[in-house]
Amino acid sequence: MQKYSEAKARNQVVTTFSSSYLSPTMQKRAKECGNWLSFITDWELTKQRLNAANFCNWRFCPMCAWRKARRDAQKISVMMAHIAQEHKKSFIFVTLTAPNVKVDELPDAVAKFNAAFFKLIYRKDISGMNHGFIRKLEVTYNPERDDYHPHFHVIFAVNPGYFSGGRYIRQSRWLDLWRSCMGDDSITQVDVRKVKQRADADTLAESFDTSEFAKYAAKDADYTRSAEVFDGFYKALKGRQLLTFGGLFAKAHAKYKNKELDEYIKTDKTSYYWEVIYTWKGAEYAEHKRRALDFSDKHFLAQRGIDTEIAD
Repeated sequence: MQKYSEAKARNQVVTTFSSSYLSPTMQKRAKECGNWLSFITDWELTKQRLNAANFCNWRFCPMCAWRKARRDAQKISVMMAHIAQEHKKSFIFVTLTAPNVKVDELPDAVAKFNAAFFKLIYRKDISGMNHGFIRKLEVTYNPERDDYHPHFHVIFAVNPGYFSGGRYIRQSRWLDLWRSCMGDDSITQVDVRKVKQRADADTLAESFDTSEFAKYAAKDADYTRSAEVFDGFYKALKGRQLLTFGGLFAKAHAKYKNKELDEYIKTDKTSYYWEVIYTWKGAEYAEHKRRALDFSDKHFLAQRGIDTEIAD
């Protein structure tokens, strides 16, 4: 429960900064987010799975952002597994950057990034090798210089022979293209690398490491520093589409939402026995209630594909 406690503690900090942005109802909902958490666990309490909670689903809530990043990581790895298997594609991971900006320049910088990216994917070099993409906006804060660093992480689906064939784009060419689309020759770096697969993974989806790509759009460790820093992040990211899909990834995303890619998700073979409810005690979570799962629980969980053991 340590990670949940840490996220809940940061949630309490953020809600003190957000009163001018949220309605009283939403402010209350955000502040009370995660006040209780229900887990199902095995008999020995060694494996637990979140079953229910009172989450607020606010973009800037540290607890909800952390959970969304975990869900996004699974979703993206499943989509990549589907595209690799069904469409025989490989993947490259590209990071597009620009010089840091001050807080008053951040909203315009994010808008400029969005416009430049759509110029980029229609350039002949890129359109010729790109069979689909996932784009993620991330913004980090530099406390020493008091400025912000917006950047894109992008996964492109490419043909398996990309690194040896005629469609290969050298890193220097990526940099030239990005500078041109941004209209900024001061950009010094574009990072391009092949997405490697783990040979020891249990499933194809687990072989793709998406943790770097699917992390938070904004780290709560950054925007919980002060009300002023939070304001900068909020004004720049509110209402923005942070994760976008194109080509094969857009089609795979539709299939994922329709549960057509569930075959790529690893089956949870744990036999769950208890429901354990934790409540927030101001500094950490404490166990509030524990009960053995009954037959009605078994029926409900079975509909979600979750196995259980029933108490005598």
